[in-house]
Amino acid sequence: MLGAAGPFLRPQRRAGTEERRRRVAPLAASPPPAERGEEPLLRGIFEIGKRSCDVVLSARRLRWSPIVPESPAGDSSTVLQDEEEIIEMKDVFSVKLKRRRFVGQKKGGTLLGITIFKCLHKEENKLTDCAVHLNNLSEDHCNSWFRHLKEILNGFQNRPKSLKVFVNPSSHKREATHVYYEKVAPLFKLADVKTDVTVTEYEGHALSVLKECELQAFDGVVCVGGDGSVSEVAHGLLLKAQIDAGKGTDYIPAPVRASVPLGVIPAGTTNILAHTLYGIKHAVTATLHIVMGHIQPVDVCTFSTPSKLLRFGFSAMFGFGARTLALAEKHRWMPSNQRKDFAFIKTLADLKPEECELSFLPLQIPQEDCHENDRKKKEKNRKKGSKDQWHKIQGHFLNVSIMAIPCLCSMAPRGLAPNTRLNNGSMALIVVQNTSRTEFIKHLKRYASVKNQFNFPFVETYTVQEVKLQPRRKSGLDAKENTYLNATSAEGNYPWNIDGDLMEEASEVHVRVHPQLINLYGVNTDDLESSKATCNCI
Repeated sequence: MLGAAGPFLRPQRRAGTEERRRRVAPLAASPPPAERGEEPLLRGIFEIGKRSCDVVLSARRLRWSPIVPESPAGDSSTVLQDEEEIIEMKDVFSVKLKRRRFVGQKKGGTLLGITIFKCLHKEENKLTDCAVHLNNLSEDHCNSWFRHLKEILNGFQNRPKSLKVFVNPSSHKREATHVYYEKVAPLFKLADVKTDVTVTEYEGHALSVLKECELQAFDGVVCVGGDGSVSEVAHGLLLKAQIDAGKGTDYIPAPVRASVPLGVIPAGTTNILAHTLYGIKHAVTATLHIVMGHIQPVDVCTFSTPSKLLRFGFSAMFGFGARTLALAEKHRWMPSNQRKDFAFIKTLADLKPEECELSFLPLQIPQEDCHENDRKKKEKNRKKGSKDQWHKIQGHFLNVSIMAIPCLCSMAPRGLAPNTRLNNGSMALIVVQNTSRTEFIKHLKRYASVKNQFNFPFVETYTVQEVKLQPRRKSGLDAKENTYLNATSAEGNYPWNIDGDLMEEASEVHVRVHPQLINLYGVNTDDLESSKATCNCI
């Protein structure tokens, strides 16, 4: 279909005859479908970047080439095929009719053409948005193209139309509200995504809202905040799924999957989940992954006592990592960075091992299934372990980490658990035996480098599917040790750091990994390509 050209065909400098023969093709000739691999839906003329262009739309891509008249009179035109530019439709997230309006005018206005908004991949895993303007004054021409473009966009799966959003105004430097309304909300509006926003007022607010929320009205849930906020929303989503499925919430050996995906907008200090999903702390990148509908299935752990479910989570630390968080929580009156630095230094100065018993079930997956992505097969393999395969170690440990995801962050670019993946159905168990403070600091420093942080004689790592941790309260503690324990946890309880959220428990904690229990908006950072891109936005 050849649309109206409008007033945009302009005389250009004439090239030599031989040069034109090499560079141009007749405007009337359609590109052979065999060469393009697809059938054109529309073809027309628009002005792009002050040049008249032959524009062709197919279901997969939009492409255009400048037009050069054969003669000053413009009686015959040719297309510069070697200057063709292409936009993949899978990278487009919005299309709008472009109009000129007077000040204060909200509707109507003079039609100028169509604006296409696309997602541009830049360096360091960063995404940004850019616009391409297709100018043409014909109402019929533009409306026809607009309808076809919208139909193509509506055909992409997983792109949300309605989102439930939680904003934690207290996270980090109290920047979450600014991040959402200045950077995130405009992109949601541009992509025609409707939102229902709850600004949380207290810890547990998001959890209480999710328990009563009718999630079938939304395509996804988004959390704007730090690791603790994201952990609460993820726990709430999964808890809501169990309630809707008629399962009890006291003990859940086989939980059902979350009904909608979760999006993470980083607005905290560490932002481990955001780094792991996007490879970068960047609110616009996170938002574009959401509006583009990039879905990544992710493994989740359950943390339980013998009689009840404590919570869902992606990672946990017991010992040093948990004591540091517990001490920081007791100094909430301090600014965020100062509070965490103080807690880290204080806990390091009072470094003490925890006496406990660890039981774990090593992952048993046949070699031929090691790269299997099917959730049911992984679950079947996970259940192959029997009781006599449990391993047990007992001793004094400075820190125990149990992680179902790599846990990337700016302070640990390789990840706190670099040998695990987002959805391989396993957990990394990292045990740091008692050692000197000097050696422990060397171990911690390795996280910020490219060196192997586990290459120490006092560090042991295992790939597991279940872990049981039973603390052993030492008898005959001296006054200093009692002060250390009471300063970081409630009497009789031991602190746990679950995704940056504090949990306290006195009894044995049983940790299980459940393959691909939740979908998150994002990608597998193993597949990200950090390459520069050139923007053709005009």
